[in-house]
Amino acid sequence: MKHAIPSDPAAPTVSWLRIYPVKGAGGIPLEAAELDACGFRWDRRWLVTDPAGRFLTQRELPRLALLRPRIEGDALVLEAPGAPPLRVPLAEPGGARSPVRIWDDVVEAPTVGLEAAEWLSDVLGTACRLVRFPADVRRPLDPRYAVAGAADRVGFADAYPILLITQASLDELNRRLATPVPMDRFRPNLVVAGTAPHAEDGWRRIEVAGIVLHVVKPCARCVVTTVDQATGVPGKEPLRTLARYRKVGSKVLFGQNAIHEGCGTIRLGDRVTVL
Repeated sequence: MKHAIPSDPAAPTVSWLRIYPVKGAGGIPLEAAELDACGFRWDRRWLVTDPAGRFLTQRELPRLALLRPRIEGDALVLEAPGAPPLRVPLAEPGGARSPVRIWDDVVEAPTVGLEAAEWLSDVLGTACRLVRFPADVRRPLDPRYAVAGAADRVGFADAYPILLITQASLDELNRRLATPVPMDRFRPNLVVAGTAPHAEDGWRRIEVAGIVLHVVKPCARCVVTTVDQATGVPGKEPLRTLARYRKVGSKVLFGQNAIHEGCGTIRLGDRVTVL
């Protein structure tokens, strides 16, 4: 059953919830999403790496967009065109861990197994493997933006546990584009409807379902936004148009990174209060 939408039509509300279990792969739309210590549960907890342990994303492999995940019982199931489904246990694999590099961080993580490595290598056309973020590892946030200091952490997301965008920001972008793009180009976890365009730029703290989210840093966008998430084919837009009106210095900004204070469940239709 969908969560009831607040009666105040002017109140900003949650209009989109999505997790991306494998960083760089497709997302799973949700009606309710649980926040744990690292962000939304199962979000960016698996990572594709090259044989040396360096992380891979749609920046290097746009075909990652074609991987479609779903949670089924005690397994993460991955599907891709022309390949049989791959089932990966949600439980952490045992065995040795090896260093995995994601940006400037190094995480000791276990490899999911040979079957997953072979499946991904065939689907993506390059040698790679799948690793799982361990529950006992703390990957800290940039201390310049952390809210709770060392207690703030993140999984395999680029740098922050939550990415949020307002629907009006996308509407304003699409007004400038010859061909509109869907929200999935920006891969947010949380979308808020009922605001002015780019209202999120002025937020510092918001409250949703009793959970405080600290809005800490604009999201700098890259070529991943040009990859059609339905086909895995990159293009020029919307990054080219965004650069005309959302460029600050050398960076193109769209959406905001957020850190949650406490855990709980957020649902579609939940009211968003700007604190």
